[in-house]
Amino acid sequence: MSVTSFIDTNILLYLLSADTAKAARAEEVVRIGGTISVQVLNEMANVMRRKLSIPWREVNEVLILVRSICPCESLTLEIHDRGLLVAERYGLSVYDGLIVAAALVSQCDTLYSEDMQHGLLIDGQLRIHNPFADSSVKSNRVGSIAPS
Repeated sequence: MSVTSFIDTNILLYLLSADTAKAARAEEVVRIGGTISVQVLNEMANVMRRKLSIPWREVNEVLILVRSICPCESLTLEIHDRGLLVAERYGLSVYDGLIVAAALVSQCDTLYSEDMQHGLLIDGQLRIHNPFADSSVKSNRVGSIAPS
């Protein structure tokens, strides 16, 4: 059985980190493949501009690269509504609820995130996995695109 993964913003941002161990781990997650959402792209752009002071040209280059590697789920009213329900049910922030909802709609079974509760099973379908909590990254999913 193949694993279908979703990658949270915080994992992708570690690709830009000076912490070489976490950057390598994030690269490993991205290499096995995973879906993202438009929200992930928005959050990345915001952090790169406001916290990391990366120039717009480089922000756009990073976002284009991420989009070329990771399939992207659009934000919809379905994701919004489901995200609010998930946030309430599992005690997540609204934004984390939206990430989870996008992963659920994408029919993923693993959500790589450093911020959410490692091991939490959402709606009997999606398991939160902190790739920095241990050395295991789930097996490659069918059709993943790995960066060269």
